[in-house]
Amino acid sequence: MSGARILLVDDDRAFRVSTAALLRDDGYEVVGAENGAEGVEALKAGRFDLLLLDLRMPGLDGIRIVEALRAWGEGIPILMISGYGTVQAAVDALHAGADDFLAKPVEPDVLSARVARLLERRPGAPAEPTPERPLVGRSAPVIDVLRQIEQVGPTDATVLVTGETGTGKELVAHAVHRASRRSVGPFVAVNCAALAEGVLESELFGHVRGSFTGAVKDKVGLVQAADGGTLFLDEIGDISPGLQQRLLRVLQEREVTRVGDVRATRVDVRIVAATRRDLRSEMEAGRFRDDLFYRLNVFRIALPPLRERQEDIPLLAEHRLLRLADISGRGRDAGDPPLSPLAMRMLRAYPWPGNVRELFSAIESAWIRAGAGRIEGQHLPEEVRAAAGGLQGLERYRAPDDGADERDVIRRALEDADGVRARAAERLGMGRTTLWRKMKELGLDGSS
Repeated sequence: MSGARILLVDDDRAFRVSTAALLRDDGYEVVGAENGAEGVEALKAGRFDLLLLDLRMPGLDGIRIVEALRAWGEGIPILMISGYGTVQAAVDALHAGADDFLAKPVEPDVLSARVARLLERRPGAPAEPTPERPLVGRSAPVIDVLRQIEQVGPTDATVLVTGETGTGKELVAHAVHRASRRSVGPFVAVNCAALAEGVLESELFGHVRGSFTGAVKDKVGLVQAADGGTLFLDEIGDISPGLQQRLLRVLQEREVTRVGDVRATRVDVRIVAATRRDLRSEMEAGRFRDDLFYRLNVFRIALPPLRERQEDIPLLAEHRLLRLADISGRGRDAGDPPLSPLAMRMLRAYPWPGNVRELFSAIESAWIRAGAGRIEGQHLPEEVRAAAGGLQGLERYRAPDDGADERDVIRRALEDADGVRARAAERLGMGRTTLWRKMKELGLDGSS
């Protein structure tokens, strides 16, 4: 992609000068920045096709820049470079949202090849990977998933991703693809539960003209379309026994036969499958082939439901709000807390049966209701407020933006109820025992 504009951000002047010269010799336009803040200003001022970014710099480091760009929905390819060439440094960079990582000293030929590869991926990729990180969060379950992606990504092993609806199975599939040698190839996704059996068969394996009514011309299936890359089969547990048999042949023989054809075509494709079902139970019940299950279950990544990583809810909420602000062009002052403390407690009190997908929908709904202001408890969806129980009542005694904490709110309710705890508990929307316990925890006078 000769003529592409590249932004090079690195506090090492010698490296910056020599690298810029190399890239200019390759035909690229290069803009240099000596620190993170200068790099951000350059990104705001102009369009770039690729960002080369130092991992560790004084002030605003590379990780924070990548996280901010991905949170804003900016999909610019990012090649992270660091003198700290450890596995953990690479993991940190890729987890933050970088597309590739190189350790210094960088061989010129290697750098040229990586830059060319990233620039070639940008236009015309069959399925653009999401700009969001695979999973947002710092909880132990999330870190464990990210480590598993790091382990299996560079291999060609078949991966089975399990988890409830809305936990981010397709994001993980994208991450496995990006971490593999196939990352320059296509990523093709198909939702097996969304298509009728006959349609799904034709979509997956293709067909020849005249093989059935409506087949007016030859069609290449998605398995062949993913040749050299990754095929993601979402909700694999929903496919019929007949399709299970055909898919098993793809995994065993690495070949595909179009509907109505007698010739098989060789394919080089990695399979990443996902399901919300317990495939072992489905297998025992006779609904899922055991031979296919064992072919798929080479490396399993189990995604945790959101209720098991509640400490990530603040990060997820902030991530979604930044994205919404960017899409709308509304923006917000980074110093303003986007959610009130009570609203955040209400989010953490809800069990989130729809997981991250449901959380993002709730945040968007509350963001719309709040307008340009801070999200308060009353802006959250009814089911979230209902599950929060007594937390709802606290909202009545919190004046907008007065900074009152839970202790102040309970004291106000007691004063309003003339010190009668039963009446205060009713107004706060909580039981008397709960109120008594909270008063004790907060050091309020139990005789009130």
